Amino acid sequence: MPDQASNSRLPSIVIVGRPNVGKSTLFNRLTGSRRSIVTDEPGITRDRIYGTSVWEGRPFEVVDTGGIVPDDKAVIPAEILRQAKVAIDNATFVVQIVDAREGPVALDQELALLLRRAGKPPIIAANKVDALQHAPLAAQFYGLGDQVFPISAEHGFGIDEMLDTLTANFEKREMPQEAPVINIAIIGRPNVGKSTLLNRLAGEERAIVSAEPGTTRDAVDQLVEHNGKTYRFLDTAGIRRKGKTKLIAEKLSVIMARKHLERADVALVIIDASMGVTSHDATIASYAEQSGCSVIVVMNKWDLAVEAAIRKADAGKKSAYGKPDVAVYPPQLAADYEKIVRGKLKFLDFAPVVFLSALTGDRADKLFNLIDRVAEARQKRVTTGEINRWLTEVDLDRGTSPAGYNLKIYYMTQASSAPPTFVLFTNQKRPLHFSYQRFLENQLRARFNFLGAPIRFLQRLKKVRPQRMGAKSRASQSGTRNVRSGHQQDMGSGHSRIRKGRKFHATPAGNRQAAPGENPRGVSAGQVGGAAGPGPGGRASRGPGGRPGGDAGGRPHRGPAGNARGRQGKDSRGGGGGKPRGGPAGKPRGGSGLKHGGPRGRSSGRPRRRD
Repeated sequence: MPDQASNSRLPSIVIVGRPNVGKSTLFNRLTGSRRSIVTDEPGITRDRIYGTSVWEGRPFEVVDTGGIVPDDKAVIPAEILRQAKVAIDNATFVVQIVDAREGPVALDQELALLLRRAGKPPIIAANKVDALQHAPLAAQFYGLGDQVFPISAEHGFGIDEMLDTLTANFEKREMPQEAPVINIAIIGRPNVGKSTLLNRLAGEERAIVSAEPGTTRDAVDQLVEHNGKTYRFLDTAGIRRKGKTKLIAEKLSVIMARKHLERADVALVIIDASMGVTSHDATIASYAEQSGCSVIVVMNKWDLAVEAAIRKADAGKKSAYGKPDVAVYPPQLAADYEKIVRGKLKFLDFAPVVFLSALTGDRADKLFNLIDRVAEARQKRVTTGEINRWLTEVDLDRGTSPAGYNLKIYYMTQASSAPPTFVLFTNQKRPLHFSYQRFLENQLRARFNFLGAPIRFLQRLKKVRPQRMGAKSRASQSGTRNVRSGHQQDMGSGHSRIRKGRKFHATPAGNRQAAPGENPRGVSAGQVGGAAGPGPGGRASRGPGGRPGGDAGGRPHRGPAGNARGRQGKDSRGGGGGKPRGGPAGKPRGGSGLKHGGPRGRSSGRPRRRD
């Protein structure tokens, strides 16, 4: 059975060789990708990896295999040889990679003999010939095959000549259009049954399965047809804890596994049901949720969990004399187990949970139907009108938003699908609190049923408009004198003065000459309480009584009695009963008080306002 349905009609070139001769490097060179993990450590590739390439308009299939050791009877080398034989049987050409620097070795000769017995005479590619002057090194390999090509898989030397020979009889045509498929990534801890599940769903031994943890290194993809639909399953390497991942190959395997999550539409998070949900299982599940793919939680090895429950029930009956018999009912056990699983994976409350056994096949067929439902919900789109009608019906006040104040959602629309993404227009200046987003998500799921698909929210924040400039700020920029709380500050030409919110105009001192004995700035040096120091009357604006207004009827601002409005009265124009504001020790800001040099001050009446 061909492994890749879309590539079954293409001619196939299979790359074989002993460990660590550059097979994966050549595969990545031909396919223009980094599918295969390449390190200095031998034996990294174990399963066969498929890819496609085009040379001079001729498409063909490329297959990478693990390092072959024919006489090794260990489990993994024997499985690598079995996997390679499957690819060799379907190959158009078999390219055997050898190391030109080391020369022919016994493993090369054994493998060439094995290929000739299988009816596939090898085409020898002498790798690691980095320059033209090293090309004669390939001559020593003519004993293995009739066609020998000196190449450098890393630098590309000699690749074109080899491909010209291999593809000379291939048909020129367009690449076949690939039918729409559902990409499913299988992730989980090491040794939880990922490869076993892939083999069960594919109906063949596609991936190497062993009791040794970490058997799978490269991501293995397999096309499966079921009920007229095509699925692509990607079996990834087991993701270990970061503290236990020490080898470079293991680190690269984890990186590739997380990278393949980005290609997937649905992620099957495999958990060992006989051990329960661990913290590392929750971490791996969070990787799937963060990548944006839909999630299905698969509790594998369910047969072992049922057997453990039966043994526990039997032990309880033996230890408790007279206790009624307790029978283990698998459906009820699954329902109780699901509550425990959801309690430990609270952030995946939208993901369905399925219990199965990949080894025995129990409940495995139900997985295809569940994948179809989850994939359909992932592509679901809701019209803007339907969303906003739902928005008017739902009670949004039930949600709590610590960061919000009088939260209002004006408008809502679905921006994209896969995963479903919604845009919110609110009256908030900051993003919504995660608790309120979770409330909205739960309400959306209750109405529109996005089974297994994560929901994303994008918020359009309210724009903060700049504050308008006030009157005082405009006055300060136009060059006025700003006086606040009795303090004067000259700004601009000095034609205006602001006192306690009222604006008065006065004649500037620069328009007249200073009187004899007067300071050019407008205050006599000999006046009592002038600008040089405090006087007995504190601060006066004009005349002996502060602001001019006559001896009795003026409106003093600060006079001999401190800051009083009226010398003897509260009335600003009359006398008697003034309300003192200061005292003899009031804050001095002038003397007996001439505003720009006393002689021009008026002796009575209020100062004129100058327009």
